[in-house]
Amino acid sequence: MTIFSKIIAGDIPSYKIAENEKFFAFLDIFPLREGHVLVVPKTEVDNLFDLPASYLQEMLVFAQPVAKAIEKAFDCNRCGISVIGLEVPHAHIHLIPINSANDLNFTQAKPQASAESLKKVQEKITAQL
Repeated sequence: MTIFSKIIAGDIPSYKIAENEKFFAFLDIFPLREGHVLVVPKTEVDNLFDLPASYLQEMLVFAQPVAKAIEKAFDCNRCGISVIGLEVPHAHIHLIPINSANDLNFTQAKPQASAESLKKVQEKITAQL
């Protein structure tokens, strides 16, 4: 069972942004930028492109209102999307408020955010949903 499956099951606490029967969106506790959200399928598949085509389609549709909420909640040009998938063997996409391509540079340091700042970010985004 991956760490994401444990988060989805509620075994590990998270800062949930949205959820439906197939997907779960929550804050990255090591955000690249304030407002960094992870969207994961509830089915445990390592590689995003190994998901069934219908899941891939539905994942973007599920992520769309979350991305729009991020854009409203933060001063950014847009919500960027990235697929890296190397740290956790569970398919996921990153939604990150960006102003430049460098804001999606995953080689940058990703310090752990405080519980207080994560709670504020969670409230900012969910208020826009």
